Amino acid sequence: MSKSELVVLGRDDAVVCGSPMVREPLGEEAAVDLAKMFKALSDPVRLRLLSLIASHEGGEACVCDLTGPFDVSQPTISHHLKVLREAGLVGSERRGTWVYYWVLPAALARLSSLLQAPAGTAAAGTGGSG
Repeated sequence: MSKSELVVLGRDDAVVCGSPMVREPLGEEAAVDLAKMFKALSDPVRLRLLSLIASHEGGEACVCDLTGPFDVSQPTISHHLKVLREAGLVGSERRGTWVYYWVLPAALARLSSLLQAPAGTAAAGTGGSG
């Protein structure tokens, strides 16, 4: 496999990521899709929820496990989970009375690929005003 391809296996089919934004400009459709993901992650509660789900044992979490760490109501947590789901960042499945959530690896791969610096780029900021 070349260094420019990343195959992610999980609940989604295998995904091959494209070139990072710094090497190839985004098309309009890709920019709209990615903007939805970044907008969903711009809220601290949603960012923490995504992290909790991703780090949960087995890679999925019951909604009942996601309400405790937050100082917001269960309906608010449900709203945030809906935003993450609609942005394509998490998947969900109802099992009895509970809903289980998992992070979609393909979505994280897209975000990661977009922000990946090309090989040979300095790790710390080397240009611009500081």
